[in-house]
Amino acid sequence: MADIIRLLSDTVANQIAAGEVIQRPASAVKELMENAVDAGARRIHLVLKDAGKTLIQIVDDGCGMSETDARLCFERHATSKLRAIDDLFALRTMGFRGEALASVASVAQVELRTRPHGEEVGFRVLVEGGQHRAQDQIATAEGTSISVRNLFYNVPARRNFLKSDPVEFRHVQEEFIRVALAHPEIHFEFHHNDNQVFDLRPGNLRQRIAGVFGKLYNERLVPVEEETSIVRVEGYVGKPEFAKKSRGEQYFYVNGRFIKDPYLHHAVNAAFDSLLPGDAYPSYWLRLQVDPASIDVNIHPTKTEIKFSYDKDIYAILRSAVKRAIGRFSVAPSLDFEQEPSFEVPLAKLDQIPRQPEIRINPNYNPFRTGEEPKRFEVGSVRSTPDRAETRQWLHMHREETTIRQSESLIIPSAETSEQRLLRIFEDLDDFRFVHVGQGIASASHPEGLVLIHLAGARERVLYEDNLRYLSSKPAVSQQQLFPVQVQFNPNDYLVVCELLPELQKLGFDLAEFGGNTLVVQGRPAELDAGDESSVLHELVERFKQQTRDSATLPVHERLARSFARTRVQRQRSPFASREIRQLAIDLLHCEEPFAGLSGEVLLRSFDSNQLQNLIQPNRSTQHA
Repeated sequence: MADIIRLLSDTVANQIAAGEVIQRPASAVKELMENAVDAGARRIHLVLKDAGKTLIQIVDDGCGMSETDARLCFERHATSKLRAIDDLFALRTMGFRGEALASVASVAQVELRTRPHGEEVGFRVLVEGGQHRAQDQIATAEGTSISVRNLFYNVPARRNFLKSDPVEFRHVQEEFIRVALAHPEIHFEFHHNDNQVFDLRPGNLRQRIAGVFGKLYNERLVPVEEETSIVRVEGYVGKPEFAKKSRGEQYFYVNGRFIKDPYLHHAVNAAFDSLLPGDAYPSYWLRLQVDPASIDVNIHPTKTEIKFSYDKDIYAILRSAVKRAIGRFSVAPSLDFEQEPSFEVPLAKLDQIPRQPEIRINPNYNPFRTGEEPKRFEVGSVRSTPDRAETRQWLHMHREETTIRQSESLIIPSAETSEQRLLRIFEDLDDFRFVHVGQGIASASHPEGLVLIHLAGARERVLYEDNLRYLSSKPAVSQQQLFPVQVQFNPNDYLVVCELLPELQKLGFDLAEFGGNTLVVQGRPAELDAGDESSVLHELVERFKQQTRDSATLPVHERLARSFARTRVQRQRSPFASREIRQLAIDLLHCEEPFAGLSGEVLLRSFDSNQLQNLIQPNRSTQHA
């Protein structure tokens, strides 16, 4: 039998290793920034072009390299951080395998400029596709500058798998933030396409969090500090009222290394037990210091997973430390035994709460124009109420279309369907008397029986289809602001909003970039109240990210339409009046899918007199017994 096993060449082996270590521009940024930190840099500057596809440049003022080290650092398993296998159990550096630079150089065009401290000249090394092209002496600043151009230029299949520039930029920015939060004592700068993204001055962890996520975060942080013989815990957690619907502000560091650990995340969640709703995630920035001999970091190519020798003990300590921090700063709700109970005046009913008077106008009214399609009316908006005769005519036509559509299907119904019956019942609106039943359900009695309507689901369906119409054909009306409002986002949310700017414009938001992860609201949708711009935009972004995670296959405009509809429904505080419920039912029947909610719930259901009688009449066999 012929021999079939062959040794791979160094070039092929490096490209295979690059598939594990360097998956996208963010992977290269992470490895190069960690090398700069290990070099003792006090200032690190990241420069990107085209989200890192064209250029990634890291400039630091670290210790620099000699001429021999500058050439040797591109070889596989060449490192200054390990000498023997026992050194794996005493790691204090970010890198240790010696694979990063070799992997990057095998799939890009790399130029290294370096100069050790105290030396008069520096050195330059050029590597393309893993092959050394040049090495000479140059005049350069102390420290190291490494430029990675045309990533994956020699692996076109992998380059084609890269996402769009905004998506890749978000990944790079997240890696930058992780390293910057781990080392608040270092000055970090970040430029993308000649625009400054971050300029983070040295300081403490609280200042670094505020510098990255915004000054408002300074008031949302609760300090955590605990020290035992096993682990030292320090950092901050966010107050419960600022918890978000999506992940993204959870940062764990072990000995300065960012990690992902579901077990420790569960410990923090347990500390927030009963303080957060089930669909909310706490924010935290926690640093753990442990004995390097008690952990193993060499279990994943990206080094973001760690095995602990005392994982259960660390879980208990972390949970108790966070829980005690929350209680110490009076974040958790407590009983006030000194409050005078006579001042607690209960409110009778929701419909008895005084409501602010509203002026309702019809801006579309024109006495010289006739024959228009009836306009929908929305609670709290300026829409007009359609004429009952026009609505009755529309419902009759819609019922006929439903009958024709069902008759053309494979299964021809022999009797009147529930949809046809509902459409026929709603033709005579004078017979309806809507009342609240409870839990967001309203009922209406009519001569034939009873109709139930799911209020929140119905309004969500109406708003969703309105939003789809705004995004596809007819943009919404924007109410211009007399005094523009500034809204600040965290870095990731800001990128999401910038990607959605054209769609938000169609929904009625007039937004302009202001710099520093801040947008200026110059106009808002006409249905929104003044002063709600900031909270609505933040809630909208959170729900859009949640929709992206749960329904990533849906088009962007559908996810945005769902998110905006649910945001507005959740902000509905005042109860519906009877006439508003009636109009909501009319608007619902004008929708393309009037009987099913966005989550699959039934929105309308009718009961005739026989069905109601069967519900309340005892069984004959039971009566006889």
